[in-house]
Amino acid sequence: MRRDGRDVLVCTVGKTVLYYDARCLEDLHAMLKARGDWVELGSAEEQKVARPGTVEAWERSPDNPIAGWYGLKKGLRGGFGMDVPPFIERLGRAEVEHNPGANRTRTI
Repeated sequence: MRRDGRDVLVCTVGKTVLYYDARCLEDLHAMLKARGDWVELGSAEEQKVARPGTVEAWERSPDNPIAGWYGLKKGLRGGFGMDVPPFIERLGRAEVEHNPGANRTRTI
């Protein structure tokens, strides 16, 4: 899907529809590849601080390739760590743990 001139990844969680800049898939894969090991997902609501070193913290960081949030729906940008890794897993580019909590991801 395209929105505001960019490719968008649409993620539906229950009745909530979330939008992420689609380049997050390539950028997240590249980050995981560079780290070369498991990375905690660390999902956190937008208003809360993300745990350092997690996928969620990377998504919010001014040091990521787009210098900030990949989430496009202000107020609902948190949760990237839970929402996006399963997409790259489904694409066959990453492995994601599916435990009751504290899950991690890595490239394959």
